[in-house]
Amino acid sequence: MSLEGAIAAHRFGLGARAGEIAAANRAPREWLMGQLDGPTDQPQSLTDQPLQSGSDLVAAMVEYQKQRKALRQAGSVDKDQIKALNKARVQIYINEMAARFAHGFTTDKPFAEHLVWFWSNHFTVSSANGRAAPFVGAFEREAIRPHIYGTFEEMAQAVVHHPAMLLYLDNAESIGPNSPAGVRSRKGLNENLGRELMELYTLGVDGGYTQADVIALAKLLTGWSLDRDGRGDNGFRFYPFRHEPGEFVLRGKSYPSGYAGGVAAVSDLARDPATARHIARKLAIHFIADDPPATSVARLEKTFNDTGGNLKALTQTLVDDPAAWSAAPGKMRTPVQYVTATFRLMNLPRPSEQPDNWQKQVRGAMGATRIMGEFPLAAPAPKGWPDVSEAWSGPDAVLDRIEWARQIGSRLPSGFDAAAVAEMGLGPLVQPTTKNAMAQAATPGEAVALLLSSPEFQRR
Repeated sequence: MSLEGAIAAHRFGLGARAGEIAAANRAPREWLMGQLDGPTDQPQSLTDQPLQSGSDLVAAMVEYQKQRKALRQAGSVDKDQIKALNKARVQIYINEMAARFAHGFTTDKPFAEHLVWFWSNHFTVSSANGRAAPFVGAFEREAIRPHIYGTFEEMAQAVVHHPAMLLYLDNAESIGPNSPAGVRSRKGLNENLGRELMELYTLGVDGGYTQADVIALAKLLTGWSLDRDGRGDNGFRFYPFRHEPGEFVLRGKSYPSGYAGGVAAVSDLARDPATARHIARKLAIHFIADDPPATSVARLEKTFNDTGGNLKALTQTLVDDPAAWSAAPGKMRTPVQYVTATFRLMNLPRPSEQPDNWQKQVRGAMGATRIMGEFPLAAPAPKGWPDVSEAWSGPDAVLDRIEWARQIGSRLPSGFDAAAVAEMGLGPLVQPTTKNAMAQAATPGEAVALLLSSPEFQRR
């Protein structure tokens, strides 16, 4: 079993399932890139409620707002009915996250899934904004997954058009002060999307823009909102009467008023050399090291610029980088990555189990990551979850993982072969000290807990 096969499954993938390292051994780089051939797999609902599209969710939100208004105008507020309406919206989010977790546990395209998670965290939307919460799962399925092997520009456009982003950064209510709607309502501009689009999602904080550019971009994006009457495109609609009139200068270039001006501005930001530099560094930090080699960042930056932001070419450059195949595991798994790697290693939840128990185990995994401090698409700020080991390797965080590892070990059936699981799931990554400690463990469960708590498993 080769070291590169194990690195492919753990550093680039989500942790090895049975047979995965063996499959990667033959040609690790080809095994990884082969996962980007064909459409990206989509999560499937674990309940009888299907996962909803962005347009369906906008329609549901409009209906929710009508029902809330009717209840409040009924004379006496029925708190139970309002609570039931709110619970239904929360359940949409829970069902989406359960499907996402389960998909991570079972997918046979773990590198593709890892890329989805990377880009979702880069283009952060979060349930921390309650209005956006029901939409964040659809955002990942519709704006991220279809574009991980396309261009960065295509992904950026899909992101900025999606109802989740428009709600999360409050652009859905942004109105040009001098537009007909602005003059009549005296409502005004919201700068959030314009600022974060440049600072976090494209150019980077040192990418060369000013507060005047933030305002110009915010004005270009006025009128970009939700399709409340079914006449738009997947929940998006441009409202000309909310759009700020005039011509706008963004980073020295003039853009016309209207929808086309906003689209052109987003495209230019997505293709900018500063964006190439920002994305190259973030990708290298995530997959190579907290402080990646300058040569690795430069290779990725050059590929971005040479290919117009082709993400498959960028991924190929990453996979071909020698620094990405360093034998020493450097990146601390985040809680979601750690729990996912554990479930993949242990073949959990087991497909043969009853659906109710299967769902219970998925929900248990979701609860475990919350306790450890991370939950998908729920970052506390637009910059997303931290992507450096220091954020996840504090003493309390490690103790939470060890305690959870003990719980996993305590539930194993008698006769469980922990040594075989270690060999199958980590192969040459398992260190002699860990093997010796496992051999001396009193029970198979204790041996598994030691494996899951080991540095080589907590890191990738």
